[in-house]
Amino acid sequence: MPRKTQIFQVSTLYGAATLAAALDADLFGPRDGARRILLVSNNAAVPETALRLDEMHGYERITGRFDSVVGWNEAISPHHPSAWGPRENDTVMWQRAFRLLWGIDERDLIELAVESIQVNPARALAAIFSESAVHVYADGLMSYGPTRDRLPLTIARRIRRLLHLDLIPGLRPLLLSEYGVEPEVVPDEAFRGVLDEISRDAADDPRLAPVLQEAPTAVLLGQYLAAISILSPREEEDLHVRMLTGAVRAGHRSVVFKPHPTAPAGYSEALSKAAADAGVRLTVLDAPLLAETLYHHCRPALVVGCFSTAMVTASVYYGVPVARVGTALVTERLQPYPNSNRVPLAVVDHLVPDLERGQTPALVGAAPKTLSPLVRAIGFCMQPKAYPKLRESTADWLRSNPAGSPGHYFPEPRLAELGLPGSRPWSRANLRVSRAKRVVRKAVRRGARKR
Repeated sequence: MPRKTQIFQVSTLYGAATLAAALDADLFGPRDGARRILLVSNNAAVPETALRLDEMHGYERITGRFDSVVGWNEAISPHHPSAWGPRENDTVMWQRAFRLLWGIDERDLIELAVESIQVNPARALAAIFSESAVHVYADGLMSYGPTRDRLPLTIARRIRRLLHLDLIPGLRPLLLSEYGVEPEVVPDEAFRGVLDEISRDAADDPRLAPVLQEAPTAVLLGQYLAAISILSPREEEDLHVRMLTGAVRAGHRSVVFKPHPTAPAGYSEALSKAAADAGVRLTVLDAPLLAETLYHHCRPALVVGCFSTAMVTASVYYGVPVARVGTALVTERLQPYPNSNRVPLAVVDHLVPDLERGQTPALVGAAPKTLSPLVRAIGFCMQPKAYPKLRESTADWLRSNPAGSPGHYFPEPRLAELGLPGSRPWSRANLRVSRAKRVVRKAVRRGARKR
């Protein structure tokens, strides 16, 4: 009888923790029923210089749940994980190669658990193991947004479910819903148990000791938005300083900054100068651990960020009040409109108090009635071809919520492009003129080529 082999693809410790929690909750069946392989991928722009997953606290504890650990980067070297995918005619050859490399019998049935199925390496794996069932897991707020790219039906029809954390109770994920994929929640208690396990592993890290000695009451989260060309490096430095200023104004005198793992040292230097000028104790925690591990050991009274998922986990799993800074600026700069960060940004902007406006930090609770219609309206405007059934409800929402306080979620040019309420006649006229000019230019180019 054929044996089952389950391949779990991960690129972040947070994602690995999500899978570990799903395994602990028996969402993949009993361990003795299948061989489990952890497939680790480093998707950083320059993997050789980036922090490796096996350098993170808690990694070894998570790997104990698997029968073997293999590396994707090594398997496809010298190609980059985000860029490489098999040619259609080569998938059978690659499957044979990987079965041989990872010791999978040719008769074994394959089951995949992958992240970000729209892109490589998940898409490459699904193409190579073309007969496998596919489970997609989402480890953050992006699960509430739309699917970024259209999937081949040969892959979409094999997706069994979307595993996700219930970060915003009552808000149903939009991701993969156009393919009829049902979401399934990874239990909170299982995920919190994995986070506690990871935190215990980091207890002896000497880099954590100075943080505990200073007893910071506020945590600032860096996201490194300049790396994905949303903000300039200077604007991101200013954003961190604004977080610090807001925390100081709220009465906090001891603050810890948790930078993004790939952030340059200059970011913390700029923040250190601002803290010195304000007479505030600032500790920069540059250690290979999750923000949740910091919450576990530090027990802060406030977490400040822009739109990081770690803000929501601080509230949901550790009961820490949260506040946001800079969401309006990032919303204004986010391009193109279908950018996958748009829904996480809107969710935080809608739910989390604005520290710079003097709003009181608070816990993130269940989704208010206003959130789901907003998220689905944004989702339709991001990917109208994927969610045509949402057009009418989006138009109704826009009529009921004319441009004003929610206007920054829906730029007028986008509404004009989609023919939705909220765009003015001159915007639609300009759009028609622009389209006509493009048609003329294409015709001229075709004529020139023929000559």
